[in-house]
Amino acid sequence: MNADPPSSADAPIGRLQDFYELPQVPTDAGPFRVQQMLRSLSRVLDDADGPLRIVDVGCGDGEATRQIADAAESRAGGHTVAGSDWAQGPLERAHKRGLTVFRGTLEPPGLPLADASVDVVVLNEVIEHLVDTDGAIDELRRVLKPGGHLLLSTPNLAAWFNRAAIAIGVQPVFSEVSLRRVFGRPGRVVAGHLRLFTRRALVEFLEAEGFADIRTTGACYHDTPGPLRPLDRAFRHVPSMAAILLCAARKPG
Repeated sequence: MNADPPSSADAPIGRLQDFYELPQVPTDAGPFRVQQMLRSLSRVLDDADGPLRIVDVGCGDGEATRQIADAAESRAGGHTVAGSDWAQGPLERAHKRGLTVFRGTLEPPGLPLADASVDVVVLNEVIEHLVDTDGAIDELRRVLKPGGHLLLSTPNLAAWFNRAAIAIGVQPVFSEVSLRRVFGRPGRVVAGHLRLFTRRALVEFLEAEGFADIRTTGACYHDTPGPLRPLDRAFRHVPSMAAILLCAARKPG
């Protein structure tokens, strides 16, 4: 469903981290999901009674982090924003945007952050790339303050177009069976997706991991072909069938 740059076919991938250092691997988030995420962040900022520490985990090249920082600075509340990623190449590009960034991972040894030191964690198009989602959420819960917020986005396995694709025997969009090239579905970009969620699975997962006040909304997919975009816009109002899932949750205080 997209017009893509060349794949990572035959790339010398020794470890998963090597894959994310490849220049052709996408490291930015689609504009629709970023806009929706910023709306959720705006509500958190509006309700803040003091400066917030915001960390964009898996920030990639910093495109979304820059917008998060701009939104925080516009409130003049003394909020601080930093980005974190495990791949050095994208971090260097984020640093060139003038952002505060640091290298960190959701796997051991974890993020270089103290327990209960962060007010808001943004996890934008990251969870689908993780091997150990349980350990990752444990790590995010560790660094969040009681009452802290998790803002998350991820592709929807049960998106309206994936339901149609499966019905005719096509591999769902967003899903992948190889880190070298795409098989069985439209597109040519290998994004490294390992875990895909439906809305129900995502909510149940976060509930089981101890998060509360979970709210989900939908967003459009930026690479939906033009003739299908009206449908994509319509289905974003039905989160269980939207292309992208956005979730806001809170660590109980």
